Amino acid sequence: MKAVLQRVNQGSVMVDGKIVSKIDQGLMILLGVGSEDSITVVEQMVDKIANLRIFGDEEGKMNLSVLNVGGSAIVVSQFTLYGDTRKGRRPSFINAAKPELAEPLVEVFAQMLNKRGVPTQTGVFGAHMDVSLVNDGPVTIIMEY
Repeated sequence: MKAVLQRVNQGSVMVDGKIVSKIDQGLMILLGVGSEDSITVVEQMVDKIANLRIFGDEEGKMNLSVLNVGGSAIVVSQFTLYGDTRKGRRPSFINAAKPELAEPLVEVFAQMLNKRGVPTQTGVFGAHMDVSLVNDGPVTIIMEY
């Protein structure tokens, strides 16, 4: 599983010109599911993300988690995180999970993050999405399990 976490002041996802998700302070999470991923990997990733100290405290030091600041999250499924560009000129996505594995794991990921206390919304799996955000910092973290 791969994730790109972006600390945001605001973020939104539109599908067919309609806003399907919108948050203020929190995390925009671009989530890639690999063909070998499981519920165990989801649990580990959710635990790490919910408690990752990447938000500034009163001194501006990264000492607070999304939970500490009362932030929200948007989870956007993004199989292209598994694009392998080592050969040729077109990425290979052979290591990305097939939709029948990826979609349920993305949903469980969002549900678990919500249960941890991070209000979580999602994009629309498989849809063409317009993702907008105002990156705070900028702070962008890449995670892989």
